[in-house]
Amino acid sequence: MERPVPGGLRGEKEEERVLVSQQSWRPCPEARRRLRGCLEWVKRQLFRVGEDWYFLFVLGVLMATISFMMDLLVSRLYEAHRWLYQEVGDILVLKYLSWTIYPTALAAFSTGFSQSITPHSGGSGIPELKTILTGVVLEDYLAIQNFGAKVVGLTCTLACGSTIFLGKVGPFVHLSAMAAAYLGKMRTSVTREYENKFKQNEMLVAAQAVGVATVFGAPISGVLFSIEVMSSHFAVRDYWRGFFAATCGAFMFRLLAVFNSEQETIAAIFKSDLRIDFPFDLLETFFFAILGAVCGLVGCAYLFCQRWLLAAVKENWLTAKLLATDKPVYTVLVVLALASITFPPGLGQLMASRLTMKEYLISLFDNRTWGTLVPNASSVTNPPSMDPRGLWQEWCHPSTTIFGTLAFFLLMKFWMLILATTLPLPAGYFMPIFIYGAAIGRLLGEMVALLFPRGLRSEGDLHPVIPGGYALAGAAAFSGSVTHAISTALLVCEATGHLGHVLPVVLAVLVANAITQKHQPSFYDGTIIVKKLPYLPPIRSRHMASYQVVVEEFMERQVVALAMGDGFEEVLVALDASTDGEYPVVESAGSPTLVGTVSRTQLVTFLQSHEHPQAPQGEKLATAGTLGDSCTIEPIILQLSPWTSLHQAHHLFELLKLQRVFVTRCGELVGAVSRVELRRAIEELANPK
Repeated sequence: MERPVPGGLRGEKEEERVLVSQQSWRPCPEARRRLRGCLEWVKRQLFRVGEDWYFLFVLGVLMATISFMMDLLVSRLYEAHRWLYQEVGDILVLKYLSWTIYPTALAAFSTGFSQSITPHSGGSGIPELKTILTGVVLEDYLAIQNFGAKVVGLTCTLACGSTIFLGKVGPFVHLSAMAAAYLGKMRTSVTREYENKFKQNEMLVAAQAVGVATVFGAPISGVLFSIEVMSSHFAVRDYWRGFFAATCGAFMFRLLAVFNSEQETIAAIFKSDLRIDFPFDLLETFFFAILGAVCGLVGCAYLFCQRWLLAAVKENWLTAKLLATDKPVYTVLVVLALASITFPPGLGQLMASRLTMKEYLISLFDNRTWGTLVPNASSVTNPPSMDPRGLWQEWCHPSTTIFGTLAFFLLMKFWMLILATTLPLPAGYFMPIFIYGAAIGRLLGEMVALLFPRGLRSEGDLHPVIPGGYALAGAAAFSGSVTHAISTALLVCEATGHLGHVLPVVLAVLVANAITQKHQPSFYDGTIIVKKLPYLPPIRSRHMASYQVVVEEFMERQVVALAMGDGFEEVLVALDASTDGEYPVVESAGSPTLVGTVSRTQLVTFLQSHEHPQAPQGEKLATAGTLGDSCTIEPIILQLSPWTSLHQAHHLFELLKLQRVFVTRCGELVGAVSRVELRRAIEELANPK
């Protein structure tokens, strides 16, 4: 008779039999083991240089591919719009409907689709990203579902063309940040490391540069522009990350254009043929300085009106209701009005409205003087010429001169662009102001060429004025003044491949920034103010009075504090009196010497684990204890003095991404400073209105 096998032993044998049966069918176990060992060795060798290199390379190539494919799709959609507009014939009603309904439908779909997925997909995303980089957590702004909504919505927005006059720089910076955040999570899952917030911040800084570089194909200015616009303090150790990722993105973006037979080799995206042997006369620097002053003054007016309109739209009962409940309806009304104004047989013929955003820049950077050229009589009725040298004829009209069309363009686009910034769809606002500045420079350059047809010197060799150089300086100066950036001078040189005008361009940018930074916050800071995001504004005032403001003047004096010997009742009272995340702990009620902090979570745990003094005997949880015995007191790393200046406190909060700091006098707790008090002090004391 067979003896019964114990249940446990039988289970072990059956489990072993199952494992053997599962492994027995796999061939070559020794070869597979060696292959796994080789793969592990390759992984170790690859990651010896650090995984950041691969992460940044993937980020740059990914965003460059998305940018190129988006441009390709947008060009196809815009060509379809042009084809439809030409195919309807000469029937004015049909031409109007084809011109207006197409962009209106695309804009409405962009708003409805993106807002239905996430309400955070509208706008450029740069103001929110600036706030995130200061240490403030904004939920869902870097979520992956926001990425898809913004890509689809931005594609539809760009397909509307110059009708609504919007770009893609800002949204692409936001998209790069979202891609970096998602790739960071993938990297932690591969390397099996803890997700470090400082590492995530480093990758977000690199992603900013990638967003700009993959739009203009300009890696150097992309890094510098992202630092100027996004960061108040920049760690030099992150410099190489931005340059490496931006270079990979820009190289891939231009390489795809070569593969698509758009160019023979890698070249500037807005390639210009400006003269290099004698780009400008020395006396022309005076007019470049005047151009910078004009761009600065117009930039101040633009920033003030744009911020005023954003606030007015939010306060008006009708527009506020539409933006709260029916965003696509508001988009349809605004885009229909803009499309009607740009209708080519109407006012659009005085604004070159048939040109795309790229064709606007190519035409304005033309090296010829338009006032001396003779336009083709059929240019008004025929579609825009595919030859870049023929695009200038779109600015010609029989009833006016070049100066009239450029001036009318500037007058109309000023308020049309401001109105377009209120649309709740994914869109960028840098490219429109870039083009607008180029138009300002072109107008001034044509005027100088008219006043001095043989050049500014009457003796020696003739060197005529080149209005295209003024367009370069105007684009950099106006966009730099609106964004408070100097790197736009390098951006325009990288984007056009022309360095001959770099010095007068820098001069114009500096003059424009000197005027705008004195009187107005930047475009993105103004949006932060209107949206009331928890962001510390910069201290614009440099008067000595602002340096004399100290912490004692604006700190919070009524601070809820706990003593080391406090028990259940004192902790309960403190939690009811304040909703702070952490509480200061002092030695005793009679000795307010600050010894550390305790988190609200630990205090709640303390209450749950200890009995209330008046609780019945049957409900006692533990013996009576004190705060110092039961909770972990975290030491104070940083504290302010009442005599710390406002500028010093502002630098510390920005550099260390602080949320709240306690103030002590000779070690004794006297107050606290949070971002709320610091922001109020900056607005009321340092930046008085």
